[in-house]
Amino acid sequence: MLTVHKHVEGELFTDSTVQDATKGSWINLVNPDPDELAIVNMMTQIPTDVLKAALDTEERSHVEIEDEYIFVVINIPVLRGSDVYDAVPLGIFVTEDFFITVCLEEAEVLYPFLSNQMPTFYTYKKTRFLFQIMYRTAVLYLRYLQQIDRRTDDIEKKLRHTTRNKDLFQLLELQKSMTYFTSALRGNGTVMERILRIRRHDDVRYLLKIYEEDEDLLEDVIIENKQAVEMVEMYSNILMNMMNAFTSIISNNLNLVMKLLAAMTIMLAVPTAIFSLWGINVPVPFADTEYGFEYVIGIGISFAALAGYWLWKNDFF
Repeated sequence: MLTVHKHVEGELFTDSTVQDATKGSWINLVNPDPDELAIVNMMTQIPTDVLKAALDTEERSHVEIEDEYIFVVINIPVLRGSDVYDAVPLGIFVTEDFFITVCLEEAEVLYPFLSNQMPTFYTYKKTRFLFQIMYRTAVLYLRYLQQIDRRTDDIEKKLRHTTRNKDLFQLLELQKSMTYFTSALRGNGTVMERILRIRRHDDVRYLLKIYEEDEDLLEDVIIENKQAVEMVEMYSNILMNMMNAFTSIISNNLNLVMKLLAAMTIMLAVPTAIFSLWGINVPVPFADTEYGFEYVIGIGISFAALAGYWLWKNDFF
């Protein structure tokens, strides 16, 4: 899908075609087909292969500087379902005339821009737009991390009462999500640091025009991203320790069950041995007694009780 957006006198106009796209327009590509890529290639002179690079789910965060454009790839967070988070690449092209975003799927990061809800957002202020997307990405990571933290607390409360496999699998999914977030945030941080270094180079200044307020925004972006990195590392450690703790608890519970079963087996083995002795085909005590059966039962119960007392004293129960 290809859409074109442009601010005119503070109002955001959206068109699904590119015929009327002019300088200062934002071209948004979502899972584009070859025809749409070809159209953007004709308009911007960006090679189709480069446009396709942002559609690779394994594309890492990086910055490429060319004569006609700057290509930035950052990884944005996405929610796949209950307790399942992931990170996908978002390609951003800054040219002299256009601002282009390319993603394999609808990006929640861009929703506030598509609805024109971001303050000081204008499609023709391309450098600020780039930094605002980065800032929005860091904020979205922080929001998802808070959701993961709350979800972890809920699962922990359940696991205190029962160690169901379902809850453990949910913890495992959250731990995988943390791994994706850690890699994505570190890559994004590298991109931000590089932009901070190259922002004053003469060969990119005409594409990456940075004003004083943009400098402040970039610093805020870097701070927010570092905070997200610290939070994801902390939550990852918490999740890992929690998984290890509940694994130990499950193992300990299994040992307690086996210990109880072994004690019960010993208790049952004692009267079984006694009853077996009275079942042999030779003369035995109480064979001619009217209450012989009751005596044998009493002896078996007595020895079983003694065995149970001994086991209890030795902490088998």
